[in-house]
Amino acid sequence: MRKVISAILLSALVVSLFSSMAFAVTTIRLAHVVNEKDAFHQCALKFKELVEAGSDGELKITIFPNAKLGDERTLLERMKLGVVDAGIITGGPIINFMPSFGVFDLPFIFSSPEHAYKVLDGPVGQQMLNDMEQFGWKGLAYGERGFRNLTNSKREVKTPEDIKGLKIRLMQNPVYVDSFKALGANAVPMAWTEVLTALQQGTVDGQENPLNVIVAFKLYETQKYLSITRHAYAPNVIMVSMKTWNKLSPEQQTLVQESAHAAAAYNRKLDNDNAAEWLQFLKDQGMVVTQPDLAAFREAVKPVYEKYQDKFGKDLIDSILNTK
Repeated sequence: MRKVISAILLSALVVSLFSSMAFAVTTIRLAHVVNEKDAFHQCALKFKELVEAGSDGELKITIFPNAKLGDERTLLERMKLGVVDAGIITGGPIINFMPSFGVFDLPFIFSSPEHAYKVLDGPVGQQMLNDMEQFGWKGLAYGERGFRNLTNSKREVKTPEDIKGLKIRLMQNPVYVDSFKALGANAVPMAWTEVLTALQQGTVDGQENPLNVIVAFKLYETQKYLSITRHAYAPNVIMVSMKTWNKLSPEQQTLVQESAHAAAAYNRKLDNDNAAEWLQFLKDQGMVVTQPDLAAFREAVKPVYEKYQDKFGKDLIDSILNTK
């Protein structure tokens, strides 16, 4: 009888132990709006790998790609409420909530990836991440969407004159809209979830995105012409809802922060290592690739700097331009 009782008690202890372990697991729902071939998803997978390995199973990351939990603006709102735990978000939609972030979207403000990294990883970038807390987000690190280029279905774009009249889809971002209006385009702000259909139906003539997006979403199927304008550099932000962040222990917070930095670095390296291959692939798919002289483009967007100088601050703009 004692053996039976002992066995029952042991079984109960094992069940209790496993139950307590199960309850100790914290699941973090991380969302983004692009597909599994995109660099954002690779960044998310690296973040998941590092967090889960470093937490010994205490933290679990569940990834929701393809805008399954909403477009980027919706994700930002839901993270603020704590409905979504984490996201990898393109910089553009952030400025609808946090206008100061738009300084990074000024046309041609970054001259190279190295220049962008020095700014984003330095005091200016860190202050932006700190400022996100008041909006309900914990900004962890800057990954990369990359330098954006123009595609369209109508004609080669070699000069600003060639852009005039083209209906160009843009992120819901006033800086981008003003930049393309300055170039003469018919600017059409639109959530990414609507873009593929709009391109297929001819509702818009073109769009602008980094090479990895053009490849991942097969935009070459509807877009004949690619101009390497590199008119804007778009970081992504790996962020966590402050409501979720405050539930983590200090040790877990450190792990999540370090994992985000490592995933961001992985994201950047992935883009840089594959840029030439992506460009060749697009040429092989029949895209007509143009390398325009950008001097005329920079001249055309000067009014955008004049418009936003007071809003962002001349000193801040100059500090970014002059970062070496």
